[in-house]
Amino acid sequence: MESEVEILETDRFDCVVVNVIKNMAYQGVTVEEPYSHGRVYFGKVSADFDVQVDDVLFIGIKPLGEDKSQGSMEVYLFDEEDNKLDWTLIY
Repeated sequence: MESEVEILETDRFDCVVVNVIKNMAYQGVTVEEPYSHGRVYFGKVSADFDVQVDDVLFIGIKPLGEDKSQGSMEVYLFDEEDNKLDWTLIY
């Protein structure tokens, strides 16, 4: 029997930075969640934020729609001080 776990917007999941693409105004940062090996790309992390491959950052999610267990969600990228760095949508 599967138990349902509710994920709150305040929950954070640690992720490892696996790729950084730098340009003048923004950085593209790909993070990987170590347990599921799921990856998320964030394309507008400020170029002023110092991030390197193998750094640990955190993601938070906000499910969208009536059925919270399925469907789209907003995914947010945070630093260790809980500052929001970027966000993206997953469909």
